[in-house]
Amino acid sequence: MKKTIASISIAVLSLALSATPLHMARADVPAAAIPGFENLAEALLPTVVNVSTTTKIDEGKAQELPQMPELPPGSPFEDFFKDFYDQYKNNNNNQPDRDEKVSALGSGFVIDAEKGYIVTNNHVIKDADEIKIILHDDTTLDAKLIGTDEKTDVAVLQVKSDKPLVAAKFGDSDTAKVGSWVLAIGNPFGLGGTVTAGIVSARQRDINAGPYDDFIQTDASINRGNSGGPMFNMKGDVIGMNTAIFSPTGGSVGIGFAVPSNIVKNVVDQLVKYGKTKRGWLGVRIQEVTPEIADSLGLGKPRGALVSSVTKDGPSAKAGIEAGDVILSFNGHDIDQMRKLPRMVAETEVGTKTPVVIWHKNAEKSVSVDLGQLEKAEESGLIDDKADAEKKSENPVKSTELADLGLSLATLNDSLRDKYGIAKTTTGVLVTAVAKNGAAEDKGVQEGDVIVTIDQQDVNAPQELADKIAAAKKAGRGSVLLFIERKDERRFVAIKLKK
Repeated sequence: MKKTIASISIAVLSLALSATPLHMARADVPAAAIPGFENLAEALLPTVVNVSTTTKIDEGKAQELPQMPELPPGSPFEDFFKDFYDQYKNNNNNQPDRDEKVSALGSGFVIDAEKGYIVTNNHVIKDADEIKIILHDDTTLDAKLIGTDEKTDVAVLQVKSDKPLVAAKFGDSDTAKVGSWVLAIGNPFGLGGTVTAGIVSARQRDINAGPYDDFIQTDASINRGNSGGPMFNMKGDVIGMNTAIFSPTGGSVGIGFAVPSNIVKNVVDQLVKYGKTKRGWLGVRIQEVTPEIADSLGLGKPRGALVSSVTKDGPSAKAGIEAGDVILSFNGHDIDQMRKLPRMVAETEVGTKTPVVIWHKNAEKSVSVDLGQLEKAEESGLIDDKADAEKKSENPVKSTELADLGLSLATLNDSLRDKYGIAKTTTGVLVTAVAKNGAAEDKGVQEGDVIVTIDQQDVNAPQELADKIAAAKKAGRGSVLLFIERKDERRFVAIKLKK
């Protein structure tokens, strides 16, 4: 019986296959042959270098006597450990302090053959006391550090060579398409020039490595030591710098990340010219425009970057941009995702008079912003993400419960300001408790937050907030937009109302 059933199943399958022509069962995709990489690899290998670093460690300071384990009185191990520790201490005291050298290996590539400029990752050469470059023909050269940028993990080195160098050419990383063939060349595990091939697996990956994450993901084999090496397209142009891998084991699992060449080139140009970066600064804090926020502001679909706060006397403040505005366009480029704006601003020259289109009070508005310099703003303390420690008090708080939001609220006073560390200049309604599984908790609202406005209208008492929610529900609104302040952080939160 089993044999009969198996025969029927096979027959049905055969019928199904024969009834549907193969060319009808799949998309009409052009045939693709695996390309040969021999000539390309031969031409590109001389442009890639090994980066060897040496860092001195003060062994005398690093070596400290470990703590004596706690033993019960009369333990037979007490004398043993005492003798061991006395001997260990005497041996180390008799040895003079000395510096140990720790070596590390990475990769890089030549970008200017005449001037000897080489690009690598910042983390490859960070804190190094000595940097050496090993060329493809095993020539070793001393390298001088020109400049570094931690935000994009880029560093520029310079060497002097009696032999002619071979430089790689930057390509346009924006033209790299998912599925395109790529070559990765580097120095994995210190083995020397190694070529691996793969494809572009994804674009615009954010792996929380820095504020300008826009990584190209690839399945080309990348391992330790590949950091700083180039990723080439089939034209032989550098479209990325291999920087990180995702690996539970420490080895390649086919998930590698490269900084796009357009980002690298922009940073390199600044490091070569100034020895440091000079990034544009808008003077705002931004957040994502969610569907609820877009609905609350009358935007229609989610787009742009919502301004949660504006630096006093900063470029945006002088241009008239306010908290609650949405930046829709910057320098002629639409902002379809919030995370694109920081990179656009950073890559715009300092002092440039830049056109910006914002959504301001239910209408588009065009303004012009004179961009400041990010590094100067950081040095002057205008950008400070460190919040003061919270001051807690045990005094009971009289609160008003607002079930629509899942919050308990109180009117601000000196005692509450002291308890939660709230500035005297801050106005609004204090959140004293957040209901579990409520609408506000789902949006990240916390105890100690201050609701400054609702639907861009000021509130100073819990009853005012309740009245405005009632009015919104009466008008058939599905959500309200709260502007919340938490220490130095300010952001908008759209919360759905209970029906």
